[in-house]
Amino acid sequence: MAGHVAVVGATGAVGQEFLRVLEQRRFPYDKITFLASARSAGKSIPFQGEPHKVAELTEDSFKDVDIALFSAGGSISKKYGPIAAQAGSVVVDNSSAFRMDPKTPLVVPEVNPEDCKQHQGIIANPNCSTIIMVVPIWPLHQVNPIERLVVSTYQAASGAGYQAMVELEDQTRDVLAGKPATPKVLPYQMAFNLFSHNSKIGPNGYNEEEIKMVNETRKMFHTADIQITATCVRVPILRAHSESINITFSKPITEDQVREILSQAPGVKIVDDREKNYFPMPLESSDGDDILVGRIRQDISQPDGRGIDMFISGDQLRKGAALNAVQIAELL
Repeated sequence: MAGHVAVVGATGAVGQEFLRVLEQRRFPYDKITFLASARSAGKSIPFQGEPHKVAELTEDSFKDVDIALFSAGGSISKKYGPIAAQAGSVVVDNSSAFRMDPKTPLVVPEVNPEDCKQHQGIIANPNCSTIIMVVPIWPLHQVNPIERLVVSTYQAASGAGYQAMVELEDQTRDVLAGKPATPKVLPYQMAFNLFSHNSKIGPNGYNEEEIKMVNETRKMFHTADIQITATCVRVPILRAHSESINITFSKPITEDQVREILSQAPGVKIVDDREKNYFPMPLESSDGDDILVGRIRQDISQPDGRGIDMFISGDQLRKGAALNAVQIAELL
């Protein structure tokens, strides 16, 4: 029994998904508290058939809290995460605030659950696109170490929050009605368009999302040896991220070996029907827990047999955020 659980940012898109996942997985607790900013305080949100009042997040919110699930953005996590840990809570943080802190474990339960034991009050949830990638590649890496990854992402509006999802719906209606689309949350029109991920571009031309995928993967795999390059793109999809992954292994590997390994991998579902041209789609991974994997094929540009291509899709709000955090809480 987890005792007292607090959900910080309970009214946001990921916070709401936290509540759904806690409910669906029958997470055991004695008491649950929903925390949010002053403007959301006092709102009533349903949970397990009962209305629950949202309380204002303050420095005194964590006095008897055992596990605090944070999903309220980096600045809130930076301020309140250490306060919660100091008060004796174990924080599972969904922001980027502590991911690359050497003292903070970065955990995907299918990959490195044992790292949880090293926590000093805070455990970080990785970036959504990283989680969705590492779940299927980790079991392969254990059998045949990966030397290089080339990944291109197709990232949904949900990654930019609930308002971005609303914006995509509104813009789609506007464009179909012959009106101009007005970007407010995201920098460019998302309906019937795609653009480079809306995170800051660094001096080397890579954006923050791409660098996260590089650094977080190496941290969780406990190796700096994997060469990783990423191109992250926003696409007009509501809530599931997809990724095209090209892998170079240490030794030759066949597509049948890859299928055999992935058929037994936790959190993975193979969707790979060449005859029907039926492969992973965000439409089908949305609201699901598994990462769908397909288009598994030998990379014909690597004649030494060490290259594999695959296409994957996973729900950004669930496994990419809320589900992974709740699985960490279950480990605790």
